[in-house]
Amino acid sequence: MSKGLSYRDAGVDIDAGDALVEAIKPFAKRTMRPEVLAGIGGFGALVEVPKKYRQPVLVSGTDGVGTKLKLVFSLGRHDTVGIDLVAMSVNDVLVQGAEPLFFLDYFACGKLDMKVAVDVIKGIAQGCEIAGCALIGGETAEMPGMYPEGEYDLAGFCVGVVEKDGVIDGRSICGGDAVLGLASSGAHSNGFSLIRKILQRASPDAALLDAILEPTRIYVKPLLVLMKELPVKGLAHITGGGITGNVPRCLPEGARAVIEVKSWPRPALFDWLKREGDVAEAEMHRVFNCGIGMVVVVAEEHAARAAEMLRTAGETVYRIGRIEPHSGEPDAIVV
Repeated sequence: MSKGLSYRDAGVDIDAGDALVEAIKPFAKRTMRPEVLAGIGGFGALVEVPKKYRQPVLVSGTDGVGTKLKLVFSLGRHDTVGIDLVAMSVNDVLVQGAEPLFFLDYFACGKLDMKVAVDVIKGIAQGCEIAGCALIGGETAEMPGMYPEGEYDLAGFCVGVVEKDGVIDGRSICGGDAVLGLASSGAHSNGFSLIRKILQRASPDAALLDAILEPTRIYVKPLLVLMKELPVKGLAHITGGGITGNVPRCLPEGARAVIEVKSWPRPALFDWLKREGDVAEAEMHRVFNCGIGMVVVVAEEHAARAAEMLRTAGETVYRIGRIEPHSGEPDAIVV
């Protein structure tokens, strides 16, 4: 009589999955907030809306890391990609004026490698600590045959909360407003299909390779402080689509952002990508953040104070442009 089959024979190790949950609990515990009633390990996580909100509005966001993962796989450097995952969602939630409240992740692979998975989820927990949100749960899916050996996929999900009268929607933006730019930490998690194409042509030195892999900057805490002190009219997270594609998303009809490219120093990484890939200047600003990871629109009278507050909080801030009246759809140009 043939031996009966088990789930492990089919390539799924339930015990390894359970061991991973136990291994990550200490990292998740460091991210807990008082609103979390039940977290890692249950069928669902319970979270109260913070009592300080009178008319709370929930803001949700989801994202992945894109093809930056392919570079992570090839280099075997898994320890910071979790920060990227958190950053992409919490920064998106933040631009509506929301405080990120909790985060969940989805980690999918063909065969679970405990060390790799722990490295990734430690990074996710670190990102949540930086953002001040709780890692309350997620899903680890081991699916034999779905992914090449040594590869995995990631997705992240964030829920934030904002006072109803504090939602930032850009409607008050008008001609004469100031546009501030917060420095990026590198390429963040965007444009990596092009970056990988360029890497087939040229080999960066160790410093440039580190810059390419540098995790996405999380802007949550400094901007939450700023929003409490000054009226912020608009925020744009500079992700896929670059400055020209993302800034118009926070502008009302009849407004244009004029961005002065010489108002901030472009990091060496982007000069290298442009040169080695022979990438047109317009394409650079359509694909990459080119050194600006978040854009903040404030009234001219608040620009100096806003920049000072953000610098005090640890951000590198540049005055990168202005808002002008514009007929038709919202627009952003780089000059």
